[in-house]
This record gives sequence, C-alpha cells and structure tokens, in this order.
Amino acid sequence: MADNIKNSDSNDLNLHRASMSDKDFNQFSDFIHKEIGIKMPPVKKTMLESRLQKRLRSLGMKNYTEYCQYVFSPNGFENELVHLINVVTTNKTDFFREPAHFEYLAKTALPELIDMYHVGIKRPFMLWSAGCSTGEEPYTLTIVLSEFGKKLIPPKFDFSIIATDISTRVLDHAKTAIYEESRVEPVPMELKKKYLLRSKDRKKGVVRIVPELRSKIRFRRLNFMDGNFGFREQMDIIFCRNVIIYFDRPTQETLLNKFCNYLIPGGYVFMGHSETLSGLDVPLIPVAPTVYRKPI
Repeated sequence: MADNIKNSDSNDLNLHRASMSDKDFNQFSDFIHKEIGIKMPPVKKTMLESRLQKRLRSLGMKNYTEYCQYVFSPNGFENELVHLINVVTTNKTDFFREPAHFEYLAKTALPELIDMYHVGIKRPFMLWSAGCSTGEEPYTLTIVLSEFGKKLIPPKFDFSIIATDISTRVLDHAKTAIYEESRVEPVPMELKKKYLLRSKDRKKGVVRIVPELRSKIRFRRLNFMDGNFGFREQMDIIFCRNVIIYFDRPTQETLLNKFCNYLIPGGYVFMGHSETLSGLDVPLIPVAPTVYRKPI
C-alpha cells in the first residue's frame, strides 16, 4: 500500500512538473477556437495546463502529449471531448448579477413588448438565457418575471425560458435547482421566502428553487458554433451576458447576427457589463448601458 501511495505521489509530481509542448497547445487552441469559438492565445497555455491536470490524473496519463493524442483519436473524440469542453469553459455567475438589467427588464422592456405584442397575455413571453452556466441567471429571471406578472391587473403573465450552455457539467447542476445558502445571498429576503425551499436537514445548508419556477425553464446543451440553433420559437428577449467576451471580434459579429435571426422586431438583447457592440455590423441599437434593441 505504501509503495502504491508513493508511486501515485510521484506520478502527480511528474505531472505537475510536466509542461505542454507548443505543438500540443496549438492543436488544442486551434480546435477550441474552431469548435466552440473561444479564443485561446499563447498566454492561456498555463491556464489550460492547470485545468487539464485533473483530467490527466483521472485517465492515468503521464503527460499532455499522451492526452492530446487520446483526445484526437476516434475513441477520444467520442468520449473525451465533452470533458475537454467542460474544462475549457468559464462559468462565473450569480443570482441578480448586474441588477440594473432586471430593473430595466421589468420597468421598460416588458411594458414596451406588452404594448406592442401583448406578450405574456395573448401568447407566452419567450426569453433565452444564452450561456446560462449553473442556472443562477435563468432562475433569477423566473423570479423577476413572476413578480412582474403578479403586479399586472389582472395578475396574469405567461412566460417560458430556454436556458442553454455548452458545458454538460454546469447544465447538470442547473437542472437540480439546488444551491448552497451562500449562493443565494443576493436574493432579497422576501423573495427567498416565496421562491426558495430550505432542506429538511438544515445542516446541509442548501436551498432549492420552488417547482412552479423550475417548470418555466427548459435547459439544453447548445454550441454557439452550430449552424442552426434549432429553436422553433422567436425570442422576445435574449440574455447573453459575459459570454461573447471570450470570442474574437469576427466570431462575435457572426454570433450576434445569428441571435438577431431568432429575435422579434423590437426585441431586446442584454449583454455583459464589459462587452460592447461598438464596431460590429449587427442590427441592434443601444437603448441603455449594455442593453440593445432590434429595430422595429
């Protein structure tokens, strides 16, 4: 047993010291950019090495060249690509992140769309959370939309949310709708009481979104590089926040034009606080900080 532990520690040490060759990094970088649109310049090499170490240990591989050969083999293509994508993608999100967006949604965007199309009343209001990560954004949106509907006279507002991400790992988490109590701290207390269920075992320190909100979201895996997103519905609003920042400018322009193909005239796109459409040829007009609208 001691010898096995010693050998395991030695392998981990060798792996920690191993460095990815430029050839292997370039192969990963080119593939990642082509398949999922994420730019990965040479300065990201150390980050990629660090994120892949756990996969190498899991597979019992000694170096990145062995892993690279496996990933691009027929067997690796079938079984490992999803893990590579999960490792590469960044998933930072919070409940009520960038709260000004939710205020604009409830006070400006929704009233405008109701006046124009009677969304939520004569037909369901459709919203797409693109790059939904572990689900905090779409569940926040269900809370905001539910609260909005309760204030209408009469109180009726029918809505549906499509939430997508390329990472199966974060989607699996999102579907559970279970979060540590520390994760829901940004949710106001009165909303916590309405929409969050505490575990019977208080020691677990977790909560779950109530069923009536969970039923409003359809989670699915989507690669933005796919030619057709496969939506049958037109979207009234698209939230795509802090996602396109990882793509180069030509990819951003192509992607946003694809988004607009699924957006109704007068529909809105909400972007991240550090993202800009300046210099991009897309049919969107700025109407508020990082909020854009498709011309009517």
